[in-house]
Amino acid sequence: MSTTAILLAAGSGVRMGAGMPKALLPLAGRPMLMWSVDALAASDVVDEVVLVVPRGHLRETQMALGRAGSGARVVSGGASRAESVTRGLGTVPDDVERVVVHDAARPLLTPALVRSVIEALQGFDGAIAAAPVSDTLKRQGDDLAIAETVDRTGLWAAQTPQVFWTEVLRRAVARAQAAGSLALATDCASLVEAAGGTVRLVPAAAQNLKVTTPTDLERAEWLLGRADDALPEC
Repeated sequence: MSTTAILLAAGSGVRMGAGMPKALLPLAGRPMLMWSVDALAASDVVDEVVLVVPRGHLRETQMALGRAGSGARVVSGGASRAESVTRGLGTVPDDVERVVVHDAARPLLTPALVRSVIEALQGFDGAIAAAPVSDTLKRQGDDLAIAETVDRTGLWAAQTPQVFWTEVLRRAVARAQAAGSLALATDCASLVEAAGGTVRLVPAAAQNLKVTTPTDLERAEWLLGRADDALPEC
């Protein structure tokens, strides 16, 4: 069954304060995005990777991929995450049956997690890596006063990779575009849910962190520098 991965790397990285796209920042000796490219390729269930990057950074991304021997295709992203997904999805051939969407800002992706999420797709419209919420949740009121404590029972934090039947995701994106709500979507699962689709949760290992701040980058580098047992095969 054919599968294309859309790797989202179009974020500007403003919160990193690095003056360059976050996905191109060096991480353990190579551009951050290459860790995800390699994990997707090593999963043996992904046939092609489409890399979505910021406008103006296609050439340097292609050069990084070329040096690493990667055959990933590179396209320009949009103004929002969902628009970048749409641009990547637009390059996926019609005969591709499954689409995996992953954030390059989660560089500790493992091939095993990719396989687990894809396997969980059977019988559902989509499947996503996620983790049960462990923190106590507070809803903010006026002047940063706590309005209420939110019951965390049954709550999960969505992550990536997320996988969908290609036509399901295409229809969900088209529906959101028609409604003018595409730019508001923070992940693909919410688009599919809004279209009436069913999405399954797949527990992810704690190491599947998202790099948002310099501290996150340091932690990711430390984990990648550890022995093989630092990154369990989910």
